[in-house]
Amino acid sequence: MSGIELLNWARGPGLQIAGAVFVIGVIVRLAAILLLGRKTDLSRPREGAMWPGLRTVLTRSIPDAGTFRRSPLVFIAGYVFHLGFLLTLLFYAPHILLLKSVTGLEWPGLPVSLIDVLAVLSITALVALFINRLIDPVRRHLSRCGDWLALLVTVLPLVTGYLALNRMLLPYTDMLAWHILSVELLLVVFPFSKLMHTFSFVLARWYNGAIAGRKGVQV
Repeated sequence: MSGIELLNWARGPGLQIAGAVFVIGVIVRLAAILLLGRKTDLSRPREGAMWPGLRTVLTRSIPDAGTFRRSPLVFIAGYVFHLGFLLTLLFYAPHILLLKSVTGLEWPGLPVSLIDVLAVLSITALVALFINRLIDPVRRHLSRCGDWLALLVTVLPLVTGYLALNRMLLPYTDMLAWHILSVELLLVVFPFSKLMHTFSFVLARWYNGAIAGRKGVQV
């Protein structure tokens, strides 16, 4: 298969298949979470659930001082990666055009030079997290195949996108095809891996805060 044929397949059937798997998988996983059977709490609530739940979502997104001192690299690299990945995904002009074709929405993009820097920062942060997971005996012991797979499928779109943007390693058509294929791999793996925390972490934090608020516990 030539580069242009691979690119056409990736842009067409490949993207449709991956998109369908992603959407259906995410819906099924979220439905499974929301429909989990829970025993009815018959005790008298000491506080409403909504505000404690929202408060917990916010407070748990900011590391406390003690935790930050113990693992500064994890938090700094984690925030750099997530912010860089999100900005690269949402504010690179070709990505905006793709999202517009799906949602009908459009917004201003960032300069290509800034997108380039953000991609490098995100890749560097993810590599730092990977190395830290390797050399930290506790994290290495706790890591499973799913953790390494999540790191791999997340970094591939950034690396291939950077190489395509800068016309490196392979002809542009070939590298663009591999970039799109790496994104499709991410979409397919996403609902069935720990990457699902992108959606579920808000539900989990809100639920914990709501339960604690009902019991009158400060979290």
